[in-house]
Amino acid sequence: MKSLLLATVSLAVAIPAAAQQVPAQQRPRDTHRADDLIVTAPIRQSETDVLQGTSVLSGEALTRELRPTIGETLARLPGVSATSFGPNASRPILRGFSGDRVRILTDGIGSFDASSSSVDHAVVIDPLLAERIEVLRGPVALLYGSSAVGGVVNVIDARIPRRVPEAGYRVNAIAGYGSAADQRNVAASADVAVGPQFVVNVNGSYLKADDTRIGGRVLSRSARDAALATGDPELAAPTTLRGRLPNSAVETWTAGVGAALVTDGGSLGVSYGHYDSLYGVPIRYATAIGQEAEAPRIDVRQDRVDLRAEVKTGGDVLEAIRLRIGHADYRHDELEEDGAIGTTFLNNGTEARLEVVQATRGGWTGASGVQYLGRDFEAIGEEAFLPPSETEQVGLFTLQQFNLGAFRAEGGVRYERTSLTARNVADAPRFFAGARDYDTFSGSLGASYALGDGIRIGLNGSRTERAPSAEELFSNGAHAGTQAYELGNPFARKETSWGLEATLHAHSGPFSLDASAFHNWFDGFIYDTQVATTVCEAAAAGGEVDLPCFQYQQADARYWGLEADAALRLGQVGGQVLTAEVIGDYVKATVVDRGPVPRIPPLRLMGALEARGTATTARVEVERAFPQRRTAAFETTTDGYTLVNASLALRPWGDDDRRSLLLSANNLFDVEARRHASVLKDFAPLAGRDLRVTLRVGI
Repeated sequence: MKSLLLATVSLAVAIPAAAQQVPAQQRPRDTHRADDLIVTAPIRQSETDVLQGTSVLSGEALTRELRPTIGETLARLPGVSATSFGPNASRPILRGFSGDRVRILTDGIGSFDASSSSVDHAVVIDPLLAERIEVLRGPVALLYGSSAVGGVVNVIDARIPRRVPEAGYRVNAIAGYGSAADQRNVAASADVAVGPQFVVNVNGSYLKADDTRIGGRVLSRSARDAALATGDPELAAPTTLRGRLPNSAVETWTAGVGAALVTDGGSLGVSYGHYDSLYGVPIRYATAIGQEAEAPRIDVRQDRVDLRAEVKTGGDVLEAIRLRIGHADYRHDELEEDGAIGTTFLNNGTEARLEVVQATRGGWTGASGVQYLGRDFEAIGEEAFLPPSETEQVGLFTLQQFNLGAFRAEGGVRYERTSLTARNVADAPRFFAGARDYDTFSGSLGASYALGDGIRIGLNGSRTERAPSAEELFSNGAHAGTQAYELGNPFARKETSWGLEATLHAHSGPFSLDASAFHNWFDGFIYDTQVATTVCEAAAAGGEVDLPCFQYQQADARYWGLEADAALRLGQVGGQVLTAEVIGDYVKATVVDRGPVPRIPPLRLMGALEARGTATTARVEVERAFPQRRTAAFETTTDGYTLVNASLALRPWGDDDRRSLLLSANNLFDVEARRHASVLKDFAPLAGRDLRVTLRVGI
């Protein structure tokens, strides 16, 4: 692997010289708007041309949806929910898939954190610095790893400059206030040209929030009933809590610097960034079921370096060669109530990706590449539920597209070699020590057909294989964040699935519709479920287990669902264009012969009415999440809720100016809302009424 990295770095060093020697290819002008182009996939294309379900959040919509976490920022896109482990640790859920089945990227490279290992661990990506966020679902996501069965979230920022600013400088800044948590935030990114081809970027952000105000009681009805049933006044005390979510405050800051050489024939850029956050995990009042409640805080730090390079070859065979490398040192300490460090998580990660993009010849284009991922993970302390482990992956992939006008086809293949090794822990003989190796092959084939101007239907088929993660293999210990004893299966086999997805894109006149229907059949589906405490006691090498026991098991499973986003331009009144929008999504997931997959989001519908003019945009939304009564044996049901949101965006200098002021009111009627997918949903509802002011400035 070291030789692979040395080779890719050597190529990067040679890029600027090569780029200046190759003339730029003359291409016809792209007729798509920049906001429509999907830049995550190796072959950039319009969102309406992508065969799989895809969403883009940018511009004014991104400003309106911006929250402290990636999960909450994306939670109202079709097919997207969030883990909602309090307001500070919320990871996206795509089509009911979470954890290792969803890859979170920043500019095409992983986030190098511990968020996929547990729901109480935050994603180390700051949405305040995002320029756009792309969500890819379905087979195309496999280009970024065989584990990405659910999809890929790619956050695109300006840490490494992509172009030389025309005026010699470019500044983007955002500042905001949210009333629900007395949240104050500010972020800025500035590019400065140093000569005709060299650009320097500096960026940073700061956010501080108090305990979140909620719209009702802290404990759900089922948790209150369980506590009151004990007859113990001390255990019943939390049932009266309301108004504020204890231990949910946060303080986060980031700082970074980057530089890039940008020429007509290519570019080479590097960046360094530091992330620092101290946040509370809402108290899981587990006293309601006879356990000790804890109020942990998590202190997160990460140092990260990135490299991005591209050669625009302009030849008849190759269009471009692209390289991305990232490396990060991550640490988080789980703090006790007195400030002492209980457990420390360390993650040292490196990822490299080399892509070769073919030139278009007779409607045929494609991209191929190699990807490397290395991860050295260690948990130290009294609640280390994982042994020290190393993960190493090497993947080879290709994506080929054929454009024959009305008919288009796409096929992709990925091979991946994954090696996972758990090391001995002298004072913890319960841990498995050894290595597991997996070879996985995944492929997809799809086609679409244009029924008319702006109307295209598509069908995709895929077969994917996923290697188990280190957490699914090697976990064996108590975890305070989830209040569970987590037990892996070191002999788990790879997970295989077949999938079908049908898509419809209709963009004609005043009407637009993007819809998808999907079905996945899993063999060896890996999931965690509650089992008898004696199972964990046997695995704990004689130790006593006083937490619920959750074990990773394998079985056949079925997922199917629908998602749609429709909009209709109603007309124009007084210079304001009126548009109505409807979004809906639904997922049903079953472990064959065992019951529902746990923590699956319920049916959701959202309607919006928007009036947009040159200087203003007024918008009202109603979101209805239906009750979830289809639950696993260890879950409680979740009541439905209806949220009403309103916003007013002011652009005094017109649409083309990058200065705006956004006023918004979220959860206007202060209702109590709980996401079923959240492990903490019975102890941590969503925020209550939240009045927000956001100022965005660009010069």
